[in-house]
Amino acid sequence: MDTTWQQHLDRAIDARGEELIALRRHLHAYPELSGEEFQTTALLLERLQSAGCVCRVPAEKRGVLADVGNEKGPRIGLRADIDALQIHDAKDVSYRSVNDGVMHACGHDAHSAILYGALCGLQQLRQAEAFPWPVSVRGIFQPAEETAQGAQEMVAFGALEGLAAVLGIHVDPKRAAGSIGLRDGVSTANCDEIRIHLRGVGGHAARPHEAVDPVNAVAQLLQAIYLLIPRTTDSQEAVVVTFGRIVGGTNSNVIPESVELRGTLRTLCGNVRVQTKEKLHRICHGVSETTGVEIDLDIKTEIDSVVNDKALNQILRRSATELIGAKNIEDIRRSSMGSEDFSVYLREVPGAMFRLGTATNERHVPLHSSNFDIAEEVIIVAAKILARSAVFWSDPSRSDDCSSVTEEITQ
Repeated sequence: MDTTWQQHLDRAIDARGEELIALRRHLHAYPELSGEEFQTTALLLERLQSAGCVCRVPAEKRGVLADVGNEKGPRIGLRADIDALQIHDAKDVSYRSVNDGVMHACGHDAHSAILYGALCGLQQLRQAEAFPWPVSVRGIFQPAEETAQGAQEMVAFGALEGLAAVLGIHVDPKRAAGSIGLRDGVSTANCDEIRIHLRGVGGHAARPHEAVDPVNAVAQLLQAIYLLIPRTTDSQEAVVVTFGRIVGGTNSNVIPESVELRGTLRTLCGNVRVQTKEKLHRICHGVSETTGVEIDLDIKTEIDSVVNDKALNQILRRSATELIGAKNIEDIRRSSMGSEDFSVYLREVPGAMFRLGTATNERHVPLHSSNFDIAEEVIIVAAKILARSAVFWSDPSRSDDCSSVTEEITQ
């Protein structure tokens, strides 16, 4: 197999290796929350334009679309997210977050550096006229993934215009550095936000009989939900209801008038999703009847499952096999109960997201942890996987079922 363009692409990305790690560290040191990614956007825009990409930024100045190539024909999208989380960075490293209480604890800094590296490599090939066939790629640097708003914003801005497919990446601290994970079909869970407002009658803590206590209702409601949902759902179906926020009252000796709950519902099956919503409404009604507390339940559909396209996964597998070997590619057996608004793009075009191993013996800290970090050498190889996959996808001789790719890998 002629590997001239692959070698050229690898050299282009390798030459930027130190820059990519430095970019990731800068983003890690200066994280911005969902909806506030202004400086991150400005930095990425400057770097991408300097590399020769044709860029567009929404009016809100959050997020970047960066195009490589303007050839007629289909274009593939490569997506990264750029927002951080409201978590304290507890690491003792030179690139520790300087924004108190804000941290890249989900790897979005690495995703951005990876995509930047892939686009730079592809742009260099284009300028050198080294592509084996016409290639058109769009980098999507998306804000507000953590609040499930950013993908919708970027689609509304035109991120999918002219695209025929999209690829994504997510770091995986449970997977060894130098390996990746692939899964055909349903990869992540549907995620719906649950908001419950309980209204009673406030009163003195010494005389609860004169009040209608919403705190008492909350205790009964949480116990009922956590007990009844799993006990009334087929044990072979996945469903997770979790509440992460309870707000009510200001004084220890006062029964508050109201309490608010916020949580999430996660499912893999559409029918289970619908049935669980109905159960939540019935449980709220029952607790309201027994306690006298008014309970308003609002379930907001947030994110659908990420469903990976098999043919696109084969292209990712081909690229990864060339770079890290088949033994370092794992087929993920079970869907994750986590969620990803990458699924918003998949409503309109096929797509696939692969899991990038980032763990070493020294670094195996879970996502959304105050000590989260990655093995930074994976940034370079991930950039190569994304870039090669974009070129392979653009091959005009590629069949839709990727049978030639499968055959080549198994030889």
